[in-house]
Amino acid sequence: MAKGVRQTFPKSLTFMCLVMLVFNLRCSQSHGDQQEQELQLLLSFKASTKDPRLSLSNWLNSSTTFCNWYGLTCDHSSSHLNSIQLAGKNMSGTISSSIFQLPNVNNIDLSSNKFAGEISSSSFPSSPSSLRYLNLSNNNLTGSLPQFLFSVSFSRLESLDLSNNMFSGMIPHQVGLLSSLKYLDVGGNVLVGGIPNSITNITGLEYLTLASNQLVGEIPRDIGVMKSLKWIYMGYNNLSGEIPKSIGNLLSLHHLDLVYNNLTGFIPESLGNLTNLEFLFLYRNNLMGPIPPSIFDLKKLVSLDLSDNSLWGEISELVINLQRLEILQLFSNNFTGKIPRALTALPRLQVLQLWSNRLTGEIPKELGMHSNLTVLDLSTNHLSGEIPHRLCDSSNLYKLILFSNSLEGQIPHSLSACTSLRRVRLQNNKLSGQLPPEFTKLPEVYLLDMSGNKLSGRIDDRKWDMPALQLLNLAKNNFSGELPTSFGSNELENLDLSENQFSGYIPPGVGNLSELVQLKLNRNKLSGNIPNELCSCKKLVSLDLSHNQLSGQIPISLGEMPVLGMLDLSENQLWGEIPENLGSAESLVELNISYNHFHGRLPSTGAFLAINSSGVAGNDLCDSDIDSRSGLPPCTKRDDNKNPIWWFFLFGLVGFPLVAFLIVFIRRRQNSEITTRAENEDGTWEMRYFDSKASKLITIHDVLSSAKEGVMIPKGRKETIQFEVKEMSDLNCFSEDIGKLRHPNIVKLKGICRCGKGGYLVYEYVEGKYLSDVLGSLSWERRRNIALGIAKALKYLHAHDSPFALVGEMSPERVLVDAKDVPRLMLSPLKPSISSPYVAPESRNGKEVTEKSDIYGVGVILIELLTGRSSVDEEAGMQHESIVEWARYCYSDCHLDTWVDPIMKGGIASSAQNGIVEVLNLALQCTATDPTARPSASHVFKTLNAVTASPSPCV
Repeated sequence: MAKGVRQTFPKSLTFMCLVMLVFNLRCSQSHGDQQEQELQLLLSFKASTKDPRLSLSNWLNSSTTFCNWYGLTCDHSSSHLNSIQLAGKNMSGTISSSIFQLPNVNNIDLSSNKFAGEISSSSFPSSPSSLRYLNLSNNNLTGSLPQFLFSVSFSRLESLDLSNNMFSGMIPHQVGLLSSLKYLDVGGNVLVGGIPNSITNITGLEYLTLASNQLVGEIPRDIGVMKSLKWIYMGYNNLSGEIPKSIGNLLSLHHLDLVYNNLTGFIPESLGNLTNLEFLFLYRNNLMGPIPPSIFDLKKLVSLDLSDNSLWGEISELVINLQRLEILQLFSNNFTGKIPRALTALPRLQVLQLWSNRLTGEIPKELGMHSNLTVLDLSTNHLSGEIPHRLCDSSNLYKLILFSNSLEGQIPHSLSACTSLRRVRLQNNKLSGQLPPEFTKLPEVYLLDMSGNKLSGRIDDRKWDMPALQLLNLAKNNFSGELPTSFGSNELENLDLSENQFSGYIPPGVGNLSELVQLKLNRNKLSGNIPNELCSCKKLVSLDLSHNQLSGQIPISLGEMPVLGMLDLSENQLWGEIPENLGSAESLVELNISYNHFHGRLPSTGAFLAINSSGVAGNDLCDSDIDSRSGLPPCTKRDDNKNPIWWFFLFGLVGFPLVAFLIVFIRRRQNSEITTRAENEDGTWEMRYFDSKASKLITIHDVLSSAKEGVMIPKGRKETIQFEVKEMSDLNCFSEDIGKLRHPNIVKLKGICRCGKGGYLVYEYVEGKYLSDVLGSLSWERRRNIALGIAKALKYLHAHDSPFALVGEMSPERVLVDAKDVPRLMLSPLKPSISSPYVAPESRNGKEVTEKSDIYGVGVILIELLTGRSSVDEEAGMQHESIVEWARYCYSDCHLDTWVDPIMKGGIASSAQNGIVEVLNLALQCTATDPTARPSASHVFKTLNAVTASPSPCV
C-alpha cells in the first residue's frame, strides 16, 4: 500500500501546481489588464485638461508606472491607484467622466482649479465605486449636479464637496441613497427647488451645507432624526416657513446658520436643548416674537446673531448665563426696554451691536469694565443719559457708534486715552461741552462724526495730530473761534464744519489737503477772501462756502479745478465779475452764486448755460443768451461801428446758403418721417414712422391686430422681423423727438400709431428680459457692466437738454437686458407714479421731472444691483423709511456682509470689495434728498467706468 501511495502523490502535486500556475497567470494577466485600463483612463483625463503649470508633465504613456506620477498615490500592496490630489493647480478644461471609472480610487481632490462645463454622466461604473472622498469645490462647473454621484454605486461616499461652482437645477431626490455620507457641501451654486426630504435618511451626516443657492420651500420637518449633525449651514437662500422644532433634537449641533432666508414664525423654544451649540445665526429673516428664555441656557454659545428680523420684547437679564459669549448682534429688530446690565458681566464679550431698535434708558455704566470690548454699536435707539466712562477699559475698543440717540453730557475724557479707536460716530445726540483737547491726538481714528450736537468752544486752541483721519464732521454744533490751520492728516477726504459759529479767514493750509473730496464750511461767520490755495485740492468734488461773510473776487483758479462738481458761494459779500473760465469744466454741474455783489456778463460756459434763476439771483448780472434759463436781463451791445450795408452783405453771404440748407433739411425730414392713415370703427388711425424700413414692413392693420399679443411679426412678407407694441392711453404728452434717439443702450422707437389721444408705440424687438427678472443670477462684474450701460444711455439722453429726453421713472421695468448683458432703456410717456420708490421725492410732491429726478432712480437701481433687495419689497423698509435709508445706514458703518447681495458674494474677489463700496457711495449721492446734491449722468458714468480696487476705509 505504501508503494501505491508513493506512486499517486506526484500526480496530485503536479495537478495542483498546474492549477496554481494557471491561476497566477490569469491573476497576472488580470492585474496587467487593470493597470492598462487605469493608465488609459488617466491619460483620457489628462487629454481633457489644460495644465499651464505643467503639473502633469510626467504623466506619459511610457513604461514608467503611474504610481510615480505627480498627484497620484497607489496602494503599496496591490500597486493600484487609490488617490488623486490635484487641488489648486490652476488647471482648466472639462473634467472627463473617465476619472470616476477608476476602480480602486477612494479619494479625488480637484478643488480650487478652473474646470468648467458639465460633467458627463453618460458612462459611469455600474458596479459599486470605491470612492469615499470627492472634492470638486471652487471651480466653474455648470449644469445639473452629476446624477451618477447620487446613485447606489457611490453609496460608500463619506465626503462630497461640490461647493462654489455654478451647478444649477435641483438637488437630486436620490441624495438619501448616500447613506455613508458624513460631509455634504453643495453651497455657493445656483441650485433651485426644495430640500429633498430624503436627505433625512443620511442619519450619519455631520456637516451639511446648502448655503448660497436659490433653494425654496421649508426645511425638512424630520431633520431632527439626523442626530449626528454638528454643522448646518442653509443661509443665503429663499427658504420659507418656520424653523422646525425637531432641530432641538440635534444634540450634537455646534453650528446652526439659517441666515438670509424668508423664515417666519417664532424662534422655537426647543433650540434651548442644543447644549453643545456654539454659533447660532438666524439674522436676515422674518422671525418674530421675543427671544425664547431657553436660548439663554446655551452656555457654550460664542456668537449669537438674531439681527435684522422682527423680534420684539425686552432683552432678558438671563443673558448673564452666556459667559462664553464673544459676539452679540441683535440690531434691526423691535426690541424695547433697557440694555440689560447683565451684559457688563460677560468677560469674553467683544462685539455688541444693538443698533436700530427701540431701546430706552441709560447705557450701563459698567459696560466695558469687565470685558474685552472691541465694537460697540447702540445707534438709532432712544437711549439717554451720559456716555459711560469705562467703555475703553480693555484698550481694544476700535468702533464706537452711538449716533441718533438722546445722549447728554460731555464727551468722557477717558476716550481721549483710547488709542485703539478707529471709528467714532456720536452725531445727532444732545452732547454738550467742549471737545476734549487730547481727543484730537488719537492716532488711529479715520472717521470722526460729532455733528448735530450741542458742542461748543474752540477747536483751534489745541494741536490736531490725527494722521489717519479721513472724515471729520463737526457740523450743526456751536463751535466758535477760527478754523485750525491743520488737522494733522494728509488723508482727509471729507471735512464738514458747517452750521457753527466759526469766524476769521479760511486758512491757506486747506490747500495742503490733497485728498480732499468734499469741503463744507457753509453757515458760519467766515470772512476774508477765498484762498487761491484751494486750487491745490485737485480731487475736490464738492465745495460749499455759502452763508458766510466772505468778500473779494472769485479766484480764477477755481475754474481750473479738474473734478469740481458742486460749487455754492451764495449768501456772501463777494463782488466783481464772474471769471470767464468758471463753469467751463465739464465736471461742474451744480453752481450757485446768488445773493452776492457780482456784476457784468454771465459767462457762456457749460454750468452757466444750464443755471436756474435761483442760482444767480440777488446780483447785478446780465445774460447774453436770450434763451437762457437764468432769468437775468439781456446784456445790451454798442453797435456804433456796425454799418447797415454790412448787414445786407453778410445776409447775402450767409443767409441765402442757410435758407437753401433749411429747405433741403426740411425735405429730408419729411422723407424720414412717413405718415399713413387708415379708417376703422374707432375712427381715423394715423401711423407716424421714424424708420423708413419700418414703413415698408409695418401697417396700421399689423399694429392693431397684434396689439393684444404685445409682439408683432409682419405677415405676408419675406423678412421675419419682430417689433414690440406698447399700448398708451394718453399720447398727448408724447414727444415724437423720442423717435430720433439712436443709442446702443436705448430701445429704438420705430413708430407711433394713434387715434385721438390714445394709441400704440412700436419699438424694435429686443430678445431679453427685464432687469428685475435677471438680477438674482448676475455676478458682480455683470451688474457693474449693466449699471455702466444704463449710465451711458442716461448721459446721452441728458446731453439733449430737453424735457423729451427724461425718463421720469427710472425703474428696472424700463431696462431690458439682452442676451449679451447689454441693458436697453425703453422710453415711453408714462407719468411717474407718486408711490413708486424709484421716483425722486420732489417729483412725488408735484414738482416737475428733471434730470436730477432720473439720477435718483439710477441710485435706487444701483442699490438694488448691489444688495439684491427690491425697493418695492416691504421688508426693505421695515426698519427704515425706504431702501435708500436702509442703504444709507448700512454704508454709514460699512456693514459689508450685511448689505451685499449673497448671490454674488461668493464670486467677489477681495480687491473688488472696494469697488462695491465705492458704487454704493455713488448710489447714495444719486439718491440725495436735495436734487442739487445729486451728480450728473456724466459723473455717474465716469465713476462707474473708473471703479478700481482702491483701498476702502471699511473695517
